[in-house]
Amino acid sequence: MTFDLRGGIPDAGRSVIHHGKDEVFAMAAPTPLRADFTAETLRHHARHSRDAGQARRLLALAVVYDGGTRSQAARVGGVTLQIVRDWVVRFNAEGPPGLVARKTAGPIPKLTDAQRCALAGRVDDGPIPAVDGVVRWRLIDLVQWLWEEFRMSLSEDTVSRELRKLGYRKLSARPRHHAQAAGAVDGFKKAFLPAWRRSRASRASAPMP
Repeated sequence: MTFDLRGGIPDAGRSVIHHGKDEVFAMAAPTPLRADFTAETLRHHARHSRDAGQARRLLALAVVYDGGTRSQAARVGGVTLQIVRDWVVRFNAEGPPGLVARKTAGPIPKLTDAQRCALAGRVDDGPIPAVDGVVRWRLIDLVQWLWEEFRMSLSEDTVSRELRKLGYRKLSARPRHHAQAAGAVDGFKKAFLPAWRRSRASRASAPMP
């Protein structure tokens, strides 16, 4: 059926007709349901279905088999006409199993396996203080590195989640000056460790007044 944009009487049997600047558009014919099912068989499948969504879709398409309109089927299913069309396509291709609720694939991973390996290697190698200006990686540093290396714009929260998946945990390390000599702290502790021990022992053995 076609409709004149000027509001005239619907004209049947034509798709698109041009009259100067005026056009007449045709509504596409609905996709017919496959012929090897009936309204009764669909209701039978709906009664025995353990999937509430599938049962609702089957009952909606049963309306069409009974001679109802797609609009009536949409009201039974509580959806729009476009969704009914999608159900018809799935049902024609797969039968009743095609109307079972499908699980979503889930979010697409932000990093590939190769990029995760590169990130793990970056974390394990650690920064070079004289070059990178830090003694341990911050999330913002790794975000910047991912952009420079792979042109991937990720948030700090996303990088944090990726690191947790790789088995890393956030550490609160004691800050260290970049010019500090290697082993200086350990040497300082070793030099004063006996004194601290003697102090604790002497307090423990001192007689009570």
